[in-house]
Amino acid sequence: MPRRKKAMPVPVGKKIKTARTRKKFTLEHIANETGFSTEYIKEVESGKAIPPVGALLQIARALEIDSGSLLKEPESKLQSRIKAHTKRTDNYAYTTLTPGAENKHLKAFRVLIEAQQDHKGVDYHHEGEEFVYVLSGKIEVVVGEHINTLGEGESLHFNSGIRHKLRSVSDETAELVVVIYSP
Repeated sequence: MPRRKKAMPVPVGKKIKTARTRKKFTLEHIANETGFSTEYIKEVESGKAIPPVGALLQIARALEIDSGSLLKEPESKLQSRIKAHTKRTDNYAYTTLTPGAENKHLKAFRVLIEAQQDHKGVDYHHEGEEFVYVLSGKIEVVVGEHINTLGEGESLHFNSGIRHKLRSVSDETAELVVVIYSP
């Protein structure tokens, strides 16, 4: 009996480009709506850069689409997706924990950051608030110029309109729950 090929997940950059071209938005329009450079948006669309959660929310808002639709996949593929996504995102992976929250202000994500790594690329910020809870590992959350160090069981609630960045500072992969509120 021939084996059926598994459908490969569509990369987030391709989903972004498809949405942008379908709506006939220019790169310049998205750049002006997000504050990101057109070069960065091109890198995201080509898969050379994977946007962190905050940037993804900004891009989705500029595209007038739900950010959850960019990450949504069938539940049965979740575990293999996490592993595949980790390789493609330069040591940083996120998976939505709130599928179907298209029109909600709160969105939750499971975030994995490889040991001693941070997210490559830009710092990010987005209107609203963010809550980070560390399930395992040790991380730094840089908010503006302030560095917060969090270990297992610790949390941080901050104004996500301030530039911020996550970094693992432990010898194991850090696992977090990140909840984002956007008005």
